[in-house]
Amino acid sequence: MAALNISSFINNTSQYQCKFNEDFKYILLPVSYGLVFIVGLVLNVIALYCILFRVKQWSPNTIYMINLTVCDTLYILTLPFLIYYYADKNDWPFTEGFCKLIRFLFYTNLYGSILFLSCISIHRFLGICHPVRSMQWVNARRARSVSILVWVIVLIFQAPMLYFSRTTNQVCHDTTSQDLFHYFVGYSSAISVILFVIPFATVLVCNGMMVRKLLEPTTIGGATSRRSKQKSVKMIVIVLLVFILCFLPFHLTRSLYYSFRYFKVNCTLLEGSNIAYKVTRPLASANSCIDPILYFMAGQGFRQSRVSERSRRDRERRNSKGKHRVIFSLINSYFHE
Repeated sequence: MAALNISSFINNTSQYQCKFNEDFKYILLPVSYGLVFIVGLVLNVIALYCILFRVKQWSPNTIYMINLTVCDTLYILTLPFLIYYYADKNDWPFTEGFCKLIRFLFYTNLYGSILFLSCISIHRFLGICHPVRSMQWVNARRARSVSILVWVIVLIFQAPMLYFSRTTNQVCHDTTSQDLFHYFVGYSSAISVILFVIPFATVLVCNGMMVRKLLEPTTIGGATSRRSKQKSVKMIVIVLLVFILCFLPFHLTRSLYYSFRYFKVNCTLLEGSNIAYKVTRPLASANSCIDPILYFMAGQGFRQSRVSERSRRDRERRNSKGKHRVIFSLINSYFHE
């Protein structure tokens, strides 16, 4: 049975009921998700191919990047089902178990992307701001351990979605059924703080300190140093844009909508927050198209010369004429990584 064009929100109290038109989402979401699916799938498949078949030796940054790419790819693969669902006006033709799985994968890979972007920022922060000390902390083995930990954290914190996700009258709820919404709001708020607010604050601090380090004057390296700094600044800008343009509006509008719905505000405010939340959902998906740019900006040429660069760095450490030249060599490698 096809869903009605007029969507309604009904809380636990029968006297409180809001009805508003959501026809716009039946065009907005299928079209935007369709574009993300096509563009994002192509870019991420290319990135996966390059990493798997062209990179012979994986650095810590490469390990985080491939995990990020896997998150984005798995996320993108859930979109065709949501495209069909919204194009058919909230008529879910599959089972409730499959609804649970799609919602679980959707948010698991979304928050996986956020955490791996945070790992990349922390890795660069350590390499640029603490190049000597970070040699003891940053290596491929630890990057693999951190990646496993990230997956475990995301899977554990998203597991409740398998319980909250429900289908009612052919509607695959993005939240949960009305009788569980009170509990879902608390869960969603905790997830937003743990898996978005804390990582976002960490990214802001790390990137801020990196920018301050990059702005410090240096007489070592010349044109190479300037090019390295410019590339590093560009990557910092991209990471911040992903968080500020893709993740921040989505989490703000979603929290606002859930809060208005929970506290039973008037229907005008509820409808406005609902529209804002639906409009920002495609922005959260767009990060899957932007993330591969981080890999392509890093430069495959550097990856192919990773071994020779490491050998050169070791020679400079053994035969260094001064501490500053060693530090510059270490920082320069992180600029390109």
